[in-house]
Amino acid sequence: MSSGWNTIESDAGVFTELVESLGVKSVELDELLSLDPDNLRALAPLYGVIFLFKWTADATSAKSGNDPIDGHYDVQAEQSIFFAHQKIQNACATQAILSVLLNRPEINVGSALTEFKSFVEAFDPELRGETLSNSELVRQTHNSFSRPTPFVDESQQRQAGDDDDVYHFIAYVPVNGVLYELDGLQPHPISHGPATDEDFPVKVTDVLYRRIGRYPEGEVRFNLLAVIKDRRELLAQIGDVDGLQREQVKRAEWSRENTLRRENFAGLIFQLVKGVVGEVVKKDGDEGFEKFITDARERSLKKYQAAQLRKNIS
Repeated sequence: MSSGWNTIESDAGVFTELVESLGVKSVELDELLSLDPDNLRALAPLYGVIFLFKWTADATSAKSGNDPIDGHYDVQAEQSIFFAHQKIQNACATQAILSVLLNRPEINVGSALTEFKSFVEAFDPELRGETLSNSELVRQTHNSFSRPTPFVDESQQRQAGDDDDVYHFIAYVPVNGVLYELDGLQPHPISHGPATDEDFPVKVTDVLYRRIGRYPEGEVRFNLLAVIKDRRELLAQIGDVDGLQREQVKRAEWSRENTLRRENFAGLIFQLVKGVVGEVVKKDGDEGFEKFITDARERSLKKYQAAQLRKNIS
């Protein structure tokens, strides 16, 4: 296994199981399909949000001087909140989630993360980032959710080219009455002004709309996840049996999908194809194999055409 950090999928089920594997209690992540304050209010208690976006210099670089494009750097906040510089390229998703979890004291983050937070409390953001990137627990848990890549040597880091799309995760969280943007690529936490838990949905929505507005019209490659209390506990408290059942079904589906993500089916597929080809060649020779391939292509084309016809009719 690689000693680095692998890419993981932006998925609520992945991130929920990831934080639970780190020892966090009573927390889940929920993907938001629209950017609306009412949708965020409905998720209360809302601890923070994770925003995924395409990184571009024009949309993320600072203004002239010492301020970011939106908000202002709060250097003093580094002494009272958890903020770490990002030192590893593929660690931004997990780091953004930790930026929410470790800044909300009401969350039970478990013994391992509690010890980690206490250990780095007196460090500056640079050293905190170094410590996080070298945490075996966090790295191994993060990597356990990466898809197997049997045809790529993970020890060889691919260099991103100028035409490659680069995506980045950051956190927005209300801490000590202030809405902070916590981005490990920024030199300091970014303050967006006063915010309580009650008005956080409105305040963060305004900030996100301004951020999205800096991109060209038509850009839709954004993703927003809310860090919230485990819905099962809330539904159990109010006796919502139907809602609890839906949550249990959702969790079961998350578990199934995460299990499949960890599996490498390349060997199985190879053996199946090898067996089918072997039987065809054994029975009909090379000519039979060519006919087998031709017939398969024709069947695939007919299925595609039929699907397109149904789509046009509907």
